[in-house]
Amino acid sequence: MQRKKILLVDDEEDILEFLSYYLTKEGYKVKTCCNGFDAIVLAEEFLPDLIILDVMMPEMNGIKVCAEMKKRPNLKNSLITFLTARNDDLTEISALDEGGDDFIHKPIKPKVLNSRIKALLRRQIINQEEPLENKMVFEDITIDLENMKVSKDRKNIKLAKKEFELLALLASKPDKVFKRKNIMKKVWGAGVIVGDRTIDVHIRKLRKKIGKHYIDTYKGVGYKFIG
Repeated sequence: MQRKKILLVDDEEDILEFLSYYLTKEGYKVKTCCNGFDAIVLAEEFLPDLIILDVMMPEMNGIKVCAEMKKRPNLKNSLITFLTARNDDLTEISALDEGGDDFIHKPIKPKVLNSRIKALLRRQIINQEEPLENKMVFEDITIDLENMKVSKDRKNIKLAKKEFELLALLASKPDKVFKRKNIMKKVWGAGVIVGDRTIDVHIRKLRKKIGKHYIDTYKGVGYKFIG
C-alpha cells in the first residue's frame, strides 16, 4: 500500500522536527516547511494527501495559505487541517470558511493527532468514491454539486466551502430535519470537534445569501431546507 503523504507547515522548528519524526514512524511520508510562501510551492510539487497548517506564521498566515492552496487545481484532493494554539471562534470559523477540513488545538497528544489524521484520510477516500448528482434545482436556486457553485435568479452566489457543503447537505433531502450532530458529522467529519456556534454562524450566513425562508430552525434539534 502506498504511504499517505503529509505536509507539515509551522514556523516553530522543534514542532516540525517532533511531528515529522512521529508521523514518519507511524508510516506516513512527511515533508516540512516553515513559511506559507514556500509551503504553496512545495505542496504543488509534493501533492500531499493532507496538509497540516499553523495559523500564526510570519509574512503569510495559515488561513491565507489555505485560501491560496484551494485555488490550485492540482491540490483539490489535498485535505487541509489547522494545528494551532489559537482557540477563538472567529479564527476557527475563518479557517473553515477558507476551505479547511479540520481545526485542531495545540497542545495535542501525538496519538490523538494521529487518530484525527486517520479520520480525515478516511473522509478523503469516501469523498472520492461517492458519486454526486450533477445539479439540484429549486424555485430560484440552482446548486451545482460538481463545480461547487450556487446561483439565485441566475446570479452566482459566493459561498465558502463549508457553507456550500452545509447547503448541499440540507438541500439533498428537502423538508427533512437534519439533527445538529448529523450535520457536524456530515459536513465537518466524525473526528472533528466544532461548537454549536460554528453551525449557527454558517446557517446565519447562508440565510443572508440565499434567503431566510429556505432554512427552518428546529430549536434544540436541527435545521430543515424548504424545497
